[in-house]
Order: sequence, then C-alpha cells, then structure tokens
Amino acid sequence: MANLTTRFFGLELKTPVIIGSSGLSNSVEKIRLLAQSGAGAIVLKSVFEEEIVNEYKTEFQKQSDDQSNLEFLDYFDYEIKNDRVKNYLDLIQGVKKAGINIPLIASINCASGNEWAFFAKRLAESGADALELNLFLLPSDLNRSAEQVHNYYITTINKVLDTVSVPVTVKLSPYFADLARFIKELSETRLAGITLFNRFYNVDIDLDTRQIVPANVLSHPTEYLQPLRWVGIVSGHVSCDIAASTGIHDYQTALKMIMAGASAVQVVSGVYKHGYDVVKHMVHGMDKWLDQNGIASVSELIGCAGSAKVKNPAMYERVQFMKYFGEFDQSVD
Repeated sequence: MANLTTRFFGLELKTPVIIGSSGLSNSVEKIRLLAQSGAGAIVLKSVFEEEIVNEYKTEFQKQSDDQSNLEFLDYFDYEIKNDRVKNYLDLIQGVKKAGINIPLIASINCASGNEWAFFAKRLAESGADALELNLFLLPSDLNRSAEQVHNYYITTINKVLDTVSVPVTVKLSPYFADLARFIKELSETRLAGITLFNRFYNVDIDLDTRQIVPANVLSHPTEYLQPLRWVGIVSGHVSCDIAASTGIHDYQTALKMIMAGASAVQVVSGVYKHGYDVVKHMVHGMDKWLDQNGIASVSELIGCAGSAKVKNPAMYERVQFMKYFGEFDQSVD
C-alpha cells in the first residue's frame, strides 16, 4: 500500500482528498461518513457575511419605525454573529466527542472586509484546526481599479493573519490580470496554502421568459482543466502549498492535479453527484495506481509535471488552437 500522506492547511493529512466547504460538512454524521470514506480533511460550511446582513436587514425593516429599538438592532446583529460561531463550536465539539479524528477547517466568506477579523478570531477559538478564507471580489465595479482589488486582498489576509495563531489558507478566484504574480506574492506571506479556484454561482438566461435564472450549481468533470493549467504554471515557483478545486470527480483527475503541483484536492460536486463512496473510490484508485507504477508515496508525484519540471513548460501557457484547427476545412459538414 502506498503512502497517501500529504500536507495542506499547514497540517498533515492522511490522504490528499479534502471535502470542500458545503452542506456536506454541516453535521457530525456526515463528517463521520466522509472520514470513514478516506477524506484527509473537512472544510466546514462557510460562515457567510451576506446571510447575516440579510437577516439583519429583515429585522431592521421590522423595527425601523421604532427608533427606540436601535439598541435592540445592535444586540440582534451581535447575537446573529454569535449564533454562527456557536454552531461551529457545537459541530467541532460534537465531532471530537464522537471520536472522529480528522482535521476540521473553519471557512469564512465575507464581502465587505469589515468582518473578517471578527469571525477569524472567534472561529479559531472554537477549536478549528485551521481557517480557510473564501475570499472573492468580483471585478465588476467599473470604478474599482485593479490596484484597489489587490490591496483589498492583501489588507484582508494580513488582518486575519495578525489576528489568529492557527494556520490560514485562502481560496482564490481566477479573476486577476496578474494571476501568477499575485499567487506568488500571496505565497510569500504567512499563508499556509492557496486553493485554486473558487467555483461561483453562475447565471443563465431563460429564452422563453427572457429572465436571468441560476446556471448549473455542480461542476462538470471537464472544468478541472482551468485549475490544472494554473496549478501547473505556479508549481515550483511559489512558497506555500497549493491545492486544486473544481471539476475533480475521480482519482485520475486528482492524480493529474497532484502531478501538476497540488499537494491536495478539494472535492464537493463529485460527492453530491455520486455519494460518499466517490471519496473511497478516489483514495483506493490513487493507492492502486501508485502501487502499479512502483511509487511509494504520493509526495513523490507532487509537481512532477509542473512547469518547473516538464520539458516544455510553454505548453501550460499556450492559448491558441493553431496546431489543431489551423487547417480546419469549413466545407466539411
């Protein structure tokens, strides 16, 4: 049997398969099943600032006609935040009491930048083994410069790092003009790891109603190609561990990500689509493949096909289809 031990979140993981933040990780029983299936770590369901703001706004509308209730609204805001933290505390303690020995990672998803340090401190105190900052600012504001976006990320991350003592990682989006340079810059902070990439809520258009509707929530297996490219590009050039996320539904894709340079992979949609056994199949598949190829440890694979190791690293940066479609005959049906 091969050694599947790896490192991410600044922690030693028994396997490279991490369950990403989702409803899969919101109960003791679900975490038990995922741990038994071979998951190396569990990222707990994110605390979303947006949910807290919406709940506060609903209560504010109820109370807005009565100015004497302003102190109550401050108290209500405080209580909402504490409830979210208490839910984490109860879940983490429940997992530990149940004897489930697996790293639990707290996840924070804030939009304004004002609440990161508050939640980071409280969740770190709840007993989480590490923190993941689910950090995303869609570059859709026509008045916000790239420099302002950059400063928002750097300021937020440093604020959290100054607040907590547990390892901190960040889950990034691919929406940066200088993505490779930015990943390298972040890796040279005190971050314990960077995950590439966030998968976001997407929209579609209904042709009949001409209205915006939600697009597919779960990833498709072909979506792994984007993170694979960028993991491969930064592999060997960054100063912290890299994890891959999005489109990882089987052990073959997990192995490709590891060869590109990821020390771990985050999985969500594959479990939703195929059940908890998909984790077991991924772990067993990697183990069998390593044995068949005479490789003793998964650590030997990390980055073996990254840009710093392959003969032609420019392949990671090729963006044109000339080789395949340069002589495409449009007369062919």
